Amino acid sequence: MEAQAVQVLRYSATLHSNNPKLEKTGTNGSLRMFGGFKKQLFVSSKLQSAKPSANIRRRTASLVVACSHNNIPASALEYGSFHSSVEEKLILKIKSQEIEPYLSGRCIYLVGMMASGKTTVGRILSEALSYSFYDSDALVVKEVGGISVTDIFKHYGEPFFRNKETEVLQKVSIMHRHLISTGGGAVVRPIDWKYMQQGISVWLDVPVEVLTQRITAEGTDSRPLLHYEGGDAYTKTITHLSSLFEERSEAYANANVKVSLENMAAKLGRRDVLDLSPTAIAMEALEQIKGFLIGEDGF
Repeated sequence: MEAQAVQVLRYSATLHSNNPKLEKTGTNGSLRMFGGFKKQLFVSSKLQSAKPSANIRRRTASLVVACSHNNIPASALEYGSFHSSVEEKLILKIKSQEIEPYLSGRCIYLVGMMASGKTTVGRILSEALSYSFYDSDALVVKEVGGISVTDIFKHYGEPFFRNKETEVLQKVSIMHRHLISTGGGAVVRPIDWKYMQQGISVWLDVPVEVLTQRITAEGTDSRPLLHYEGGDAYTKTITHLSSLFEERSEAYANANVKVSLENMAAKLGRRDVLDLSPTAIAMEALEQIKGFLIGEDGF
């Protein structure tokens, strides 16, 4: 038991920090560890002496470890979820290093329905791969002088927005080491696929019911295709999303890689796709991308 406790302390120092520094901070043997986290992680140790053995002339001690993060005591931390989060990030980084030789700096395009998590997952992936992250909607907004997507649709119409979106994808297609979160409708134009095929396209396939829950929870003000005069928002949203998905599903299927959240949940034994973390989804995307690239190169 004593050896196990020491092992946990060493594992934490290695896992949570690239260059950990341990300092003794109190008379009770408390240790403070810096590095890795944006904020400090504190590891406290308490040595409890035991009577020396009659045969072995040395004193033994048991080690009790307690952790705190962001000034939250160890008793208030759920170790399971905390460990899982750290472990996922570590695995994600390892996967990103494995895939890098196959990517050769090619851009990655995330496609999928609105609210499928492209921006959230994209930021996580870009950080893991040391890629620059761009949101195509944000780039369009910048191109037109800061006018919001909603106002672009309102004052100029969807065709104008799609033209600007195509221009943005064309510019990005000649770059390297970029990860682009595309708009939900970027897949409807063949010319957009021409540009995205310069890199790797990844479809985040999320059930319509989950998309509806997310959108109704956050509101539809920022979704120009989902503005309603009144009535039940959930019913109208799921009806419209179902129609959109039916129109676009074949286009989404053109992506090089498909990340199905339903398949992920089944594989991981989760009852609901909402239980999947964005980091776990990013890991699955890297795994799928690696499989595609290995197959493409004939390894």
